[in-house]
Amino acid sequence: MPTIMRIGPFRFYFYSHEPNEPPHVHVDRSEATIKIWLEPVEVAKSRGFRAHEIGGIVALVSEHREQLLEAGHEYFG
Repeated sequence: MPTIMRIGPFRFYFYSHEPNEPPHVHVDRSEATIKIWLEPVEVAKSRGFRAHEIGGIVALVSEHREQLLEAGHEYFG
């Protein structure tokens, strides 16, 4: 699970065994986790985050979307 970036308490990463899914990123904070599609940016699934936190995380992913897509293309080829 390569970590792509850390912003505040959040860790952004990929699972290496999901190469056949559309581009996405996982974001964790402690026990909470969320999976976000990158094209378009939207929540795939979430566990443990409150509704108001999800909006902020989606905004972070949107802000760093190009960097996350580039990292995914480099990692998965």
